[in-house]
Amino acid sequence: MSDSTQQVTTELSRELNLFHITMMGLGMMIGAGVFIGVGNVMHKAGPGGLMLTFALNGLVAIFTAMSYAELSSAIPRAGGAYNFARIGFGRGTSFLAGWMEWFASSVAGSLYAVVFATYTLDFFYQLGFLDASIIPIGQKVVALLAGLFFIYINYRGASETGKIGAFFTLGQMVLIVGIGVVGIITAIYDPSRLHNFKPFIHPDGLLTILVTMGFTSVAFEGYEVIAQAGDETIDPKRNIPKAMLYSVCIVTVTYIAVSFASVVSVHADNPVLDGLAPWEWIASFGDTGFGQAVAKLMPTEFIGYMVVALAVIFASTSALNATIFSATRASYALGRDRMLPAVFSKISRKRKTPYMALAFTGVIVISIAIFLPTRDVGSSASIMFLLLFFLVNLCVIKIRRDMGDELHYGFLMPLFPLFPILAIITQGVLVVFLHEMSWVAWVVAPVWIGAGVLIYLAYSKSRAIATEDEILVLEEEEAPLVKGYKIMVSVANPENALGLVRNTYKLAKAKEASIELLHMVPVPPQVPLADAHEYMMEGKEGIVEAMLYLAPLFPLSSTLRYCRSLPRGIVSTAREKKADMLIMGWHGRPGSQRFRLGSTLDPIIERTPCDVVIFKDCGKGDFRRALVPVAGGPNSALALEIASILVDGDEGEVVALTVTGGGSRFDVERFLDRNEVRLNIPRERVTSMGVRSDSVVEAIIKESEDFDLIVVGSTAKPALSRMAQPTVPEMLARRSGKPMVMVRSAAGFRTLIRRWI
Repeated sequence: MSDSTQQVTTELSRELNLFHITMMGLGMMIGAGVFIGVGNVMHKAGPGGLMLTFALNGLVAIFTAMSYAELSSAIPRAGGAYNFARIGFGRGTSFLAGWMEWFASSVAGSLYAVVFATYTLDFFYQLGFLDASIIPIGQKVVALLAGLFFIYINYRGASETGKIGAFFTLGQMVLIVGIGVVGIITAIYDPSRLHNFKPFIHPDGLLTILVTMGFTSVAFEGYEVIAQAGDETIDPKRNIPKAMLYSVCIVTVTYIAVSFASVVSVHADNPVLDGLAPWEWIASFGDTGFGQAVAKLMPTEFIGYMVVALAVIFASTSALNATIFSATRASYALGRDRMLPAVFSKISRKRKTPYMALAFTGVIVISIAIFLPTRDVGSSASIMFLLLFFLVNLCVIKIRRDMGDELHYGFLMPLFPLFPILAIITQGVLVVFLHEMSWVAWVVAPVWIGAGVLIYLAYSKSRAIATEDEILVLEEEEAPLVKGYKIMVSVANPENALGLVRNTYKLAKAKEASIELLHMVPVPPQVPLADAHEYMMEGKEGIVEAMLYLAPLFPLSSTLRYCRSLPRGIVSTAREKKADMLIMGWHGRPGSQRFRLGSTLDPIIERTPCDVVIFKDCGKGDFRRALVPVAGGPNSALALEIASILVDGDEGEVVALTVTGGGSRFDVERFLDRNEVRLNIPRERVTSMGVRSDSVVEAIIKESEDFDLIVVGSTAKPALSRMAQPTVPEMLARRSGKPMVMVRSAAGFRTLIRRWI
């Protein structure tokens, strides 16, 4: 079996419960966002801007967390955004998602290692145990040692990682929440400290908050590490969404409380301020501003420095532990699917951990911690996460749209797609404003992404393993490149090929079109992807039979593809091939009282970004009189055009039928005149007829007795309405024995969106 088709199985141990993964999410979030954020954000946005920064970031984080929760509940596998992008947008985009995810989490880990080293050494310096001259070198050494320690902890296994992470996270939560509580109590006993919020926003204005939101967005990415634990979480469909939403809500409240405590920490009369406003004094310390604020908030500076030191030790180490876990799973997923060399997917037999992916991740974490300044590290992590979250919010919209009927969700967000759209807009704005904090981040991020593009094109594209959700091209014959109208014909089997050919011939001739023959190979769910080619013979025979008739007359190409979901495969191929019209056969059982368009046709009609023409019992292809029920709109106009093409060119007749109840009558003659340019027979052979009836279906069936073809536009009704009551085309198909064509026009804004998403 070739490297491109063999399946890779996971041997990761499933040992993490809801508590473990919630603590991992909190551990990844509560860290650098507070410790280096307070001073830097206050400098840019002012005291009130600090609180607004964290509050608004928490709101945006909830939007994206819901996207992660929905997707992770349906696709609970190690890889997170990489898996979502693989299903939503294919291999190239998914590789870049995994590549960015690996780097973003690794950079965040570097940031936490640096923050741990910075605050630990600052604590000893404030106590007089260290000389200032050795701090720069000491920070690098301590960051290196911290990174190595937690790389080892991750190697010990998921259970060790979860337990130790939970221990450190609980410790940091107690200390951080305690700081917030002390700040609130201080303000209650000394209300004058609320004057520290003047001015509430930095004089430079509200736009500075966009800059600080971008800089601190790295402090809200805990749901990303939770998504990585899909293979190792107990009952992931329920526990992963809960952990994501719980962790974001908890951390947002905590950040707001700590921000408040930082602002009110120093009394305005304190001589240490030396004429500065309290917030200006805190901001002047930059990365260590939080530590200075807490030291003044506590009864003694020694207690303050001790609290900060312990908080840093617990928070930055738990975050470092979580980010190494996340980055390792991202690179493991790339190796698992052979997007990166197979060595990345190697798992320790004893520890059940992806030790080679962990080793490569450790190299990135330690290298960046040693060579990049803190602010640049933080900004680089933020910009990568913002781009990653932007992509995930696109994925949740596309996957719900294309695969909502295939996946089994454990969580569905409310008001879809409002929240991902709001998140997309916000994240795009924040990325642009991040250059105000660090231009280095705008160099590091594009360089890493560019390197990923080159690696994908040179290595991953030809070696990636197919997944269950992919569309595989089994055989393809391309025609010479022809511009103009393109018709795609979905051929199911040889029995219906000839009937489709006769009608396709008429449509292609009228449109002067090229033709693409498509067969989606139906492979049973239990059959491996590598054996898909064994099921394509029937479809291949149908394509060959169609080609015998059409190849001498039209530019012709063909493709045989596989997809577990036939509708998604057909819609995706029509989009990829930029088809202008999709032609299909309709195989229902009109005698059944439960007749429906079916699980195949419904999503195709709804999602295909081109005109759709579906034939039922139209194999003979010789039609003299066509009845076209019309009510205005693009579907009626297309039905009129298709009918005029299908009827006999010399003697054929088309009758436009309107059925009205007690209301006003539709002006069908004006409608016909307006659409005269679309007709393929003389206007005098297209006439109108109007009847009054309380039942549209009964009227159409009665009037169709003298016709040999019915052409009807599809009924635009929500899926739930179709389940409760069949549409007019469905009822006609069930009750009328006449050949019938159903059409759906691609006109309108929604179809434009379908072409891109």
